[in-house]
Amino acid sequence: MHTRSTRGARRIVGALAVLAGATAIALAAPAVATATPAAAAGHGRPTPTLDPTQFHGVNWADPRDNYVNGPVVLSGLSTADDYRTVYRTAQRVVREFRKDLGANTVRLPVNPYSVGTTWWKSYKGAVDAARHEGFKVVLGYWEGSDASKDGKVDDPAAWTAMWDTLTRTYAHDRGVYFEPMNEPFGYTSAEWIQVATNWVDRYSARGIPRDRVFVSGVGYNDHVDAVCAAPALAGTYVSQHYYGFWGTHDAAGWRADFESRLGDQACSARTVLDEFGVPMTTGIDYRGSATTGVADTDNSVTFLQTVTAVVRERHLGAVYWPGLRTDDTYSLEALQGSGSRLTLGVTNASGVALLHWAWGAGRHAPFTVG
Repeated sequence: MHTRSTRGARRIVGALAVLAGATAIALAAPAVATATPAAAAGHGRPTPTLDPTQFHGVNWADPRDNYVNGPVVLSGLSTADDYRTVYRTAQRVVREFRKDLGANTVRLPVNPYSVGTTWWKSYKGAVDAARHEGFKVVLGYWEGSDASKDGKVDDPAAWTAMWDTLTRTYAHDRGVYFEPMNEPFGYTSAEWIQVATNWVDRYSARGIPRDRVFVSGVGYNDHVDAVCAAPALAGTYVSQHYYGFWGTHDAAGWRADFESRLGDQACSARTVLDEFGVPMTTGIDYRGSATTGVADTDNSVTFLQTVTAVVRERHLGAVYWPGLRTDDTYSLEALQGSGSRLTLGVTNASGVALLHWAWGAGRHAPFTVG
């Protein structure tokens, strides 16, 4: 993501028709709602039972956004950091995510520039630290920036080599999850489903169970129903994205729009909303009324109140964008200090309260339900 301007530029398109790709890649809490086991097409064995509500998370992102033609470097890290430095910094960050936000999951970006290179020797310290702290880790592939950003895998051979390394490294760690591609907007639905199917087939054969895979919704992850309907992808989680600047609605309008993207309850029982966000550093009270008369503020309040209510009702997983990204107005936390004195500070307590509501905490909504 983003400042509002950079995310807005790429996301507004996501509200329109998904760009068609030229070719498919030839490469290969409240009561829990769980997906019903079913036979996976072509595999002849039951799919695992899924529980998206276990994911109470945030994204930790590169200040430049995660679309970069180079290594991803998370906020608070430097390419000059060795493994020990990255590990210790990540340990402090995820401990703050737990203490300040109550999170148990962190979503991290990966790309070929970051894996299998000298930076990987250091960067894997972030994954290792999060796991040693008991966090679930979702590793999602992000394509490059500028001309490279077309909604398709940049270099299939490099992409596969990256995933070979990642799946081999974390094959036996059930707390590490894999998201083959973030926002595959360059593919048609059929093309993306084929790319994802090829990925699942390749790594299932290498010991990665389907219940450790997050298959992105089509487009900008903006609809998951087509992925849920694909028999070849049965047993995987699906990831949805949703943002307030995709439209302007009242509460009923936001609910109708969001639910139209989620498909039926069987699909919801597989769905993790692994990006959603609103401005957090601008002083908005998300527990308040959406009748201030300031259009952007009121739309953001209505959006977050509605989305967190739907997440809770439909028992989705929820991973906020971002928990930490330097100079991002959507960031729920801000860096304070550095080195051994590094801490985080919450930017908006009302936003945290609504995130907790989405995660299933409490009995009474922290806002007046409209």
